[in-house]
Amino acid sequence: MKLIATLFIVIAAFSTRAQDADANAIVQQVVQKLNTVKDYSVSANIRANIPLIKIMPVTASIYYKQKDKFKVVSKGIAILPKQGFTDVNAFLMKKGSYMAVSGGVKTIKEIQTNLVSVIPTGETSEIILAKLWIDTKRDVIMRSQVTTRSSGTVTVDYSYGAEVAFGLPSQLIFTIDVKKFKMPKSVAADLNKTDNQKKKTANKDQKGTITIKLTNYKVNKGISDAVFKEK
Repeated sequence: MKLIATLFIVIAAFSTRAQDADANAIVQQVVQKLNTVKDYSVSANIRANIPLIKIMPVTASIYYKQKDKFKVVSKGIAILPKQGFTDVNAFLMKKGSYMAVSGGVKTIKEIQTNLVSVIPTGETSEIILAKLWIDTKRDVIMRSQVTTRSSGTVTVDYSYGAEVAFGLPSQLIFTIDVKKFKMPKSVAADLNKTDNQKKKTANKDQKGTITIKLTNYKVNKGISDAVFKEK
């Protein structure tokens, strides 16, 4: 009996290692696709639905260049969470700074995905845990749930269009914890409501959504470093 029990333990250990190896391979396939994007510019329409705050829709231009150049140009207040937009991509590209653990097969938007939990191996990472639901047929993230030290947990649902070959989404829907999410200063000031308003919402989970629609991608056309300089 002891021999049989030992064999089961050994088989389970090998099975776990194999699953985790598969999880790492799945993540690296996503990273490989993202690495094909050297730069891009895109037009964004941003709609924020935040409790107790009226925020008008905003249009913006977004610029990205490997490895970490990122800029948003807008005349209005653009609430653009980096979790799930740039931070996750940058985090995943640092191979060796995290471990990936398989979470099984899950269905998202009628698409079969592999759930992978990505855990940083260092103690200084801003990201504490990233759960990724990955479509392995297209090597893209369908949903992410990222927990950070400064902004709590943010869930992002991704949709894809013409730029799916680059792993670039056509729409992102962020679900945020308003109490923990780091807002722009001008928006954060509006959260300081009257005592009566605070009491009404004190016992409620204050969840907000931010929807970003992305159009007119220009991928790998070349972007000058001057674009990212502060004016």
